Amino acid sequence: MNTMTSHAPLTLPELFDVSLVDPRLRPLLEVEAPWHILDTLDDFLHDMAVPKRRLAGDVHPTAVIEGDVYLAESASVAPHAFIQGPAWIGEEASVGHGAYVRGGVVLAAGAKVGHASEVKHALLLEHATAAHFNYVGDGVLGRGVNLGAGVKLANLGALGKTIKVAGEDTGRNKFSAAVGDGVFVGCNAVLQPGSIIGTRSVVYGTALVRGVVPAGTVVKVRQTLEYVSRHNQ
Repeated sequence: MNTMTSHAPLTLPELFDVSLVDPRLRPLLEVEAPWHILDTLDDFLHDMAVPKRRLAGDVHPTAVIEGDVYLAESASVAPHAFIQGPAWIGEEASVGHGAYVRGGVVLAAGAKVGHASEVKHALLLEHATAAHFNYVGDGVLGRGVNLGAGVKLANLGALGKTIKVAGEDTGRNKFSAAVGDGVFVGCNAVLQPGSIIGTRSVVYGTALVRGVVPAGTVVKVRQTLEYVSRHNQ
């Protein structure tokens, strides 16, 4: 199913409860449009919220960490993970086995990048989870967002033009999605470039979503299954 909506883009207060965000990270959300968070992300890391490499957390000996990375004392990095700074990884956040974190990433407290997932130039707020075989490129996950196995947030338009959200030009060549607090996205769903998903929404597995999904929406996939007897050969 390909879902494309025509709703106006949701504002930051409609997507994220800033009062619950770590005060150190709140400046990231002091912008007009969701995609502007990616600009503040660059500034946050460049202005050296990570002034020096600081690895206070638990890092497995087989993990590889390059560049300026801040890793809180209670954070963890699992075997064979690869982190390319700049990156800021907060308390009790985790980077799982074989995960790849690159391009300027901020993981708030309790955020999780799990097995074989890749996160590039993105913000994951508190307890947002990309646990299994996910791709999150140039996007934002709100508090408590859960991505099922295989969910992809696509960040590059097929025609190479700047990404639009409900007809509004973001001015960015790469922007995947802003996913509001408490959203659940089912396994193997794809959020197309320029998607905005309102709070508490549920996206069924295998859905192909594009555009603006209002808060509290269930995006369903209808498919027809046929069961036939297997003939003996």
